[in-house]
Amino acid sequence: MKKTAMSLAAVAALGAAFGAQAQSNVSVYGLLDAGIDNTSNASAGKGSMSRVTSGGMNTSRWGIRGNEDLGNGLKAVFQLEGGILLDTGAADGALFKRQANVGLEGGFGRVVVGRSFTSVYDFVLPFDPMGYAPSYSWATSANATTAQGKLGMTTAFDNMIKYSGEAGGFKFGASYGFGEQASGAADGARFALASSYSFGPVSLMATYEKANGNTVAPLTERDKTTVYHLGAMYSNGPLKVQAAMRDYKMDPAKLGVADIKGSTYWGGVSYQSAPAVTLTGAVYYLNVKNVASNADADPIMYVARVKYALSKRTDLYVAAAYAKAKHDLLVGLSRDDAGFGTTQRGVIAGIQHRF
Repeated sequence: MKKTAMSLAAVAALGAAFGAQAQSNVSVYGLLDAGIDNTSNASAGKGSMSRVTSGGMNTSRWGIRGNEDLGNGLKAVFQLEGGILLDTGAADGALFKRQANVGLEGGFGRVVVGRSFTSVYDFVLPFDPMGYAPSYSWATSANATTAQGKLGMTTAFDNMIKYSGEAGGFKFGASYGFGEQASGAADGARFALASSYSFGPVSLMATYEKANGNTVAPLTERDKTTVYHLGAMYSNGPLKVQAAMRDYKMDPAKLGVADIKGSTYWGGVSYQSAPAVTLTGAVYYLNVKNVASNADADPIMYVARVKYALSKRTDLYVAAAYAKAKHDLLVGLSRDDAGFGTTQRGVIAGIQHRF
């Protein structure tokens, strides 16, 4: 009798789950990307290193998203998404570090609350020829070796309310992350604005971001970071040309400490030479500012990639990169792993599958 009751309960639960899915249009999705790479000057001894890497062309992730039609063009929407370290099977941070939000979508646009990528992140992405590739792109932040820091954008906000909309050729977005500090609404608060405009084969982009730290006692000031981007893109058939720049400034609250400043520039060309083959070349350059003479590494990175589509969901790729710095300072290809030489070379071959 107990087994029968349990079986009936399981069937009822499955029925309820399928019923909810039918009403809410829920889907599970993901991207799995793994490769084998080799990098020079990967240790203090100047040795090279080979390894299995999770996310050569895109970060590996999985997620659940869905919507419910509420009528009159209005939908309830949600998304949960977490990163995966494919080389070990571990989670890349918190369970839903990448996305955890719910909201509404309609003729007015889309509004979500929770954690999400910022409007700046969303709008700059189409203007990066490498598509924020972990191997190799400095479009979100510069290499981890730069003494002044990564000088990059904030990719996501916690405690966020986010809006996106479009009208004609215009797209626009705004994000606000609450600081949630008893010391005042401005402490820890973050704000992002972004817009783009497309006409024919040409697209233009502009963004602005401001991130506050907390007030530093006994001072009445706080760290403030401001970042803006400008970009342009030409896309016509198999050819795509992209160029963009980021200006970064961090104004520290501590007296006597110099502002941190830097501008990152990048550009590239992608060409679909055959139905299954896409060739991409890109250059990234960081102009370090407001430092002592001969302390500006001003690193530059050159990248080339070949992608071969086995299907609509599965790609093979090979990418190679070379970076160098000025004034005998250190440089690295990666946004996360430091380099140990004045130059660094890397190559990665991998496979990516979307589901």
